[in-house]
Amino acid sequence: MNDARQRFSDGYFTVRDGLRIHYRDYPGSTDALPLLCLHGLTRNARDFAHLAERHSPKHRVIVAEFRGRGDSEWDPIPSRYNPLTYASDVIELLDQLQLPQAIFVGTSLGGLVTMAVAAVAPQRIAAAILNDVGPALEPVGLDRIMAYLGTDRRFETWEAAAQAIAISQGPSFPNYGPNDWLAMAKRNCRERDGEIVFDYDMNIALPFKTGGATPPIDLWPLFAALAQRPLLVIRGEISQLLSEETFRKMQEVAPQAQFTSVRGVGHAPELDEPEAVAAIDAFLASLPSRIGAPPQARAG
Repeated sequence: MNDARQRFSDGYFTVRDGLRIHYRDYPGSTDALPLLCLHGLTRNARDFAHLAERHSPKHRVIVAEFRGRGDSEWDPIPSRYNPLTYASDVIELLDQLQLPQAIFVGTSLGGLVTMAVAAVAPQRIAAAILNDVGPALEPVGLDRIMAYLGTDRRFETWEAAAQAIAISQGPSFPNYGPNDWLAMAKRNCRERDGEIVFDYDMNIALPFKTGGATPPIDLWPLFAALAQRPLLVIRGEISQLLSEETFRKMQEVAPQAQFTSVRGVGHAPELDEPEAVAAIDAFLASLPSRIGAPPQARAG
């Protein structure tokens, strides 16, 4: 452990193209399925601290950091910043840890990566939780993300960073106060060279500028493949990325899945809200300790 207060150890592994990837490893029982947490586009492992501490040590909790974020190395080839690369990294992480299956918890981009894994290696997913993401993404929500993605802002104080984040993220969290924004700043940013900066490689924005913000493939078949496993979908009530219409259509495609809305929150719930906590607790309690291989993924 890094210090007496931390309940995790830091792990690192090298993927096929030579990058060193970081993850947090919260210890847990081998009698329960491990959780594998995957963060959003500009985020990092700190986003899952509350969830990981809540569910460890009953579950081992692995919190991966995608390349270019947090303590993972930055990729010298920005075109590799894409969900298929991240999915491959995640599968390599599971191989490295000798984990045949995990319960995937994916927020935003992490949910897209989870759907990608469901398409290429469905046997690795025992169950999944998607946080405010689905197979259709709303242009207004994507535009909001594009407005700040790759903007290399620097701050002299944590308070200044918190104020800037409050301005850009305020519509998603209308009930947040100064302490909430400061806590978010400390999850989103880090100190580097005497300044406070966002904790990701600004070049993750380049593939969006060259290829567009909307994935070029139909994600509904990927969601259908994922829905063959036990599934919980969480949506922020005022999310601008996952619309109510898409949320309802997901329920039609996956009637056996569980769906929960978090009141007064946009993109994306922090997963410490009472509705999210209750839904996740109930979902995990409903799962057997081991789940067999999924049926053949459906096409279309």
